[in-house]
Amino acid sequence: MAQQAIVGEKVGMTQTWVDDKVVPVTVLRVEPMRIVQIKTTATDGYNALQVTYGQKNPNKLTKPAAGHFDKAGVAPGKRLVELRLDSVDGFEIGQEVTVEQIQAGMKVDVTGTSRGKGFAGTMKRHNFRGASASHGAHKNHRKPGAIGQCAFPARVFKGMKMAGHMGHEQVTTQNLEVVQSDPERNVLLIKGSVPGPAGGVVIVRNAVKFAGKAG
Repeated sequence: MAQQAIVGEKVGMTQTWVDDKVVPVTVLRVEPMRIVQIKTTATDGYNALQVTYGQKNPNKLTKPAAGHFDKAGVAPGKRLVELRLDSVDGFEIGQEVTVEQIQAGMKVDVTGTSRGKGFAGTMKRHNFRGASASHGAHKNHRKPGAIGQCAFPARVFKGMKMAGHMGHEQVTTQNLEVVQSDPERNVLLIKGSVPGPAGGVVIVRNAVKFAGKAG
């Protein structure tokens, strides 16, 4: 599991120079986070930090949310996000966590919500080939074809690839390289693309499946 984790908002993509090469990067805005609650294995069954960032008008909070922030003595933020960690030792409620947690050169895993694409057919959703364009085919060029048997078992098996809702699901891209970490501007540059649209919330953790050296 992760040892460092932060919350950011995707700004968009651009490019920068690294060792005389142009590298495509994703820009993340990482505002300073305030720890609202610390969860431990003894009390909750797992280790995690519940953090918030930004500012929110206290008058717009529900009573449970206002009480939660008041109990911690932390100013209300835009949203509450939970960061699962190996250990929460050394953290305190009200402590500020910044982009300095993630340094340039690190390998990270980025989790976000993918862009929603609405209802999609099997060719777009599952990369089906489609039916024949000739030899008697009539208005079935993009249909999936047969989805079951004739009489037995007289049902469609669970998990059958069919048309349906596409996108808008949690996606994690692993082993991305951090190109730049800028605490002064609260900006993180990550090589390549990360899940989600501009403005989407992402969680950046140190890579859990990378054993080599960064770079």
